Amino acid sequence: MNPVVKTVVLLTCSNVFMTFAWYAHLKELNNRTWIVAALISWGIALFEYLFQVPANRIGYTVLTVGQLKIIQEVITLSVFVPFSVLFLKEPLKLDYLWAGLCLLGAVYFMFRGKFA
Repeated sequence: MNPVVKTVVLLTCSNVFMTFAWYAHLKELNNRTWIVAALISWGIALFEYLFQVPANRIGYTVLTVGQLKIIQEVITLSVFVPFSVLFLKEPLKLDYLWAGLCLLGAVYFMFRGKFA
């Protein structure tokens, strides 16, 4: 499998765990003390790192650190928007579109030399 594809798949898995670790406690553990939420989130975050570390190691064989970071940010927004709308029941905002367009600009600038 292509290293970039592997990296994107692993980073997507990592980001799903990260999003749950960072935000799911706001809905599911809001009646618990913050330390309980933090410990549970920490346990979830372990799985994030089990995907994220190999993803970055594989990606770094063919991408720069800046390119890896921009890919991560695009994936973060791609995972966060459905999570916030479907899981947290937040309203879908046009601001997500504008943020996504800004990220597309970042992708362009980080990858323009690679495809030229």
